[in-house]
Amino acid sequence: MNKFTRDQMAARVAQDIPEGAYVNLGIGLPTKVADHLPADREVFLHSENGLLGMGPAPATGQEDEDLINAGKQPVTLLTGGAYCHHGDSFAMMRGGHLDICVLGAFQVASNGDLANWHTGAPDAIPAVGGAMDLAIGAKQVFVMMDHQTKTGESKIVTHCSYPLTGMACVNRIYTDLAVLDVTLQGLAVREMAPGLSFEELQAVTGAPLLPLK
Repeated sequence: MNKFTRDQMAARVAQDIPEGAYVNLGIGLPTKVADHLPADREVFLHSENGLLGMGPAPATGQEDEDLINAGKQPVTLLTGGAYCHHGDSFAMMRGGHLDICVLGAFQVASNGDLANWHTGAPDAIPAVGGAMDLAIGAKQVFVMMDHQTKTGESKIVTHCSYPLTGMACVNRIYTDLAVLDVTLQGLAVREMAPGLSFEELQAVTGAPLLPLK
């Protein structure tokens, strides 16, 4: 089955981020989006640990150990970028000042419910972090994730079985198989990986899909 690569997924998300947007990139896969934003498009990247105006990952050997994102990965700061207090950074998130956040997920339900902080495993450390603030505070929530778990279970479901991060908050889902819009009618297929049929996509998805128009 043909799949989008992680770089193709990141480039596809970057394509949907408009000029002048204030955007938070979540820990993990979403951080790759920073490397695919067009150089001629002004986008203000926010990190919850107190950065605004974050740039792409630095070249090897050019890392600054004091300049990291929320996932403790080295980043760059663009000209005009700023540092701020952690409290101010969360005020931006909670106050509706972010246009888009891009988050990873364990599960997304067909109504846009998001579960991305805990699988319910007894030995896991519960730490929702800023995900809840982002899911509710951002004007649009994009999820970027693999379509299935490593054991072949769909991460797109009718109802989430994991603890929720936010209810009915996801607007669009980007996976290695498709781009889906969360609509009042259900999950609408916007794009599919090359060579993938609707029937094949539906067969590996745990919720009903609306065909590509």
